[in-house]
Amino acid sequence: MKILKKDKVMVIAGRDKGKQGEVLAAFPADNKIVVEGVNIAKRHSKPSQLNPKGGIVEITKPIDVSKVMVIDPVSGKPARVGYKLNAKGKKERIYKVSKFKNTKVKKDIKKADTKGGKK
Repeated sequence: MKILKKDKVMVIAGRDKGKQGEVLAAFPADNKIVVEGVNIAKRHSKPSQLNPKGGIVEITKPIDVSKVMVIDPVSGKPARVGYKLNAKGKKERIYKVSKFKNTKVKKDIKKADTKGGKK
């Protein structure tokens, strides 16, 4: 998965097509990401001690990685991402639109915490 946490992305398919936002969490095992302000669902909650009134809560649900593209920081357009080794042997991210090199790779980003025991 080439999309990382804190990347700016644009939704290219589905109900929220055209919206932009920052990636809040990445789930590589499920091939899904959570994008700020995209795929918002309403959840009805019963009254509890923490929330005595109950009510309707809006939550951001994960979407598939194939429905988004990373926004190139130089041109501001959606771009594909590739990887290339530099002279020192360090991996660099390359944005295919502007050929901008970015040294932020997957090892530098902390993985998102997943709740529960899916697998």
